[in-house]
Amino acid sequence: MALPDMIGMIVRDMHATLDFYRALGLDIPAQAEQEDHVEVITPNGYRLAWDTEEMVKGFNPEWSAPNGSRIGIAFLCDNPAEVDATYARLIARGYRGRKAPWDAFWGQRYAQILDPDDNVIALFAPL
Repeated sequence: MALPDMIGMIVRDMHATLDFYRALGLDIPAQAEQEDHVEVITPNGYRLAWDTEEMVKGFNPEWSAPNGSRIGIAFLCDNPAEVDATYARLIARGYRGRKAPWDAFWGQRYAQILDPDDNVIALFAPL
């Protein structure tokens, strides 16, 4: 049986993408943006990977960039205040918000921000 092991993303600009995920708190090695493939294991054991468009086109010349976000990645924050603070910190760094923090009807403080490739990244904490 095959088991999910990694979430992979194809990126336009490795440097911009890794800066975004570093701003979210991921420990990504310095100089990693010089690579065409970067992987990290998060503190809770999830593996995230990023590949440049050029690398993907190298083994799949027919690949083309999708129109719109096709994945959802959610970052659990310690508490509702951290959702607000993380969202504000990312906005201050020039990243684009999609949904400002709010108390969602499903019992979470919830917000959405766009990464440099327009993927919707959720920030959440239980209320």
